[in-house]
Amino acid sequence: MAAARRVALATDAFGRARDAELPVLIAALRERGVDATAADWDDPAFDWAAQDAVVIRSTWDYPGRLAEFLAWAARVGGVSALHNPAEVVRWNGDKTYLTELASAGVPTVATRLFAPGEPVELTGGGEIVVKPSVSAGARDSARYTPAQRGAAEAHVRMLHEGGATAMVQPYLERIVDGERALVFLGGEFSHAMRKGPVLTDTGRVDNARVPHPDLVEHVPDAAELAVARAALTALATALAAGPLLYARVDLALDTAGAPVVMELELIEPNLFLTATEGGVDRFVEAVARL
Repeated sequence: MAAARRVALATDAFGRARDAELPVLIAALRERGVDATAADWDDPAFDWAAQDAVVIRSTWDYPGRLAEFLAWAARVGGVSALHNPAEVVRWNGDKTYLTELASAGVPTVATRLFAPGEPVELTGGGEIVVKPSVSAGARDSARYTPAQRGAAEAHVRMLHEGGATAMVQPYLERIVDGERALVFLGGEFSHAMRKGPVLTDTGRVDNARVPHPDLVEHVPDAAELAVARAALTALATALAAGPLLYARVDLALDTAGAPVVMELELIEPNLFLTATEGGVDRFVEAVARL
């Protein structure tokens, strides 16, 4: 009898404590005949080369250790089949990729970038959002009214002092209609969820915010699916990449009600697999096809 294929799901200490789907996926893969295990990405004793595939699952501490994490991904990608691949992880680790998507013609939320050392002067009307380009779960992000421009500029300078590039985006008023998360598995659309707004107040960084409030299943319309697929096509073209094991495309509606890309989550997103019928089975099937 052939040995079971070995697959490691990469996580970390925070992920082990918070990723409720991790044990569900391990159990489902084992039922499918896959020798699945969870391993902390920074565990020096774990033998990544002994795995037939490594799936990045809940490495949720990577934003604060990006260089170390990218080096790990490159090493693992050299000794095993890493999903998603190291070049995709590197591209997606910094949200400055949004400007690349926009240049490729993908409808994307307007984004201004302020690198450390650049002058900061935020002009124009309307509410804005300030966030670091490397972040997850709305960490170190805040929303500001026009009367709070001074506080917004101070937020940018605070990010610069920490060595981060700041992103400034318009606050989309239609976010009250919900942010859409479209999940693709093995290159095929699987399911979608809708969540309520995260930045519900202004002028305040609150890293204890719930990242996915009021989560419900969502049926995307043709326009949403088209924008999500356009974003994944632009990525595939830029990196000469094939279909990814998983991808989550986060969309919101602009003032005209048209969908725009907020984020393209390709590293360790919550895929909401247990929140939709058949989600776990579709993920396991995609992993089993690796």
